[in-house]
Amino acid sequence: MKAVARFLFEAGTLKQTKRTGWWMAGVKDPESVADHSWRTSLIAAIIAKLEGADPARAAFLAVWHDSQETRTGDVNHLGKKYTEGEADPRDITADQVSGMPEGLAQVVQELVAEYEAKESLEAVCARDADKLECMIQGIEYRDQGYVNAQRWIDNSHGRIVTKSGQAIADTVLETGSLDWLRAAMGEKGCQ
Repeated sequence: MKAVARFLFEAGTLKQTKRTGWWMAGVKDPESVADHSWRTSLIAAIIAKLEGADPARAAFLAVWHDSQETRTGDVNHLGKKYTEGEADPRDITADQVSGMPEGLAQVVQELVAEYEAKESLEAVCARDADKLECMIQGIEYRDQGYVNAQRWIDNSHGRIVTKSGQAIADTVLETGSLDWLRAAMGEKGCQ
């Protein structure tokens, strides 16, 4: 169980690991990888349910999708352009789970492999959730005055492939980032 305990501490570093791409948009204190993964998991469950996939499986895939960033940090897309022989997430995961009970290590490795293969409907939903979460975060940053976040909004929107993911994304674009609060407070004009 020592390897499990070590991994749990390691996973906690994602709470302090910033998503570096947002710095290019001028965001001074961007979200952490853990922040991103949490909402991505919720979105994955929603998209999967709407697509007829297993919402729990999609959310589970999303939980693990960036877990390798404990070892690599969050390398943004520009940085990846210059990184020779980018580390395969499956290899990083194998190192992370080394020494864990065999059944547990196998499950984690299979989850990461499924996400990376992009073949199951649940993996497609989880990947769409990753893009949709980035788009929503971009809208929130834009609404806070970071106008350069629009690039992330547009790029993420264009990479969503499921019908449900696209429908949610289109609706998100038409919704204010604080409309939820106005509706909860019963303000007029909110549905």
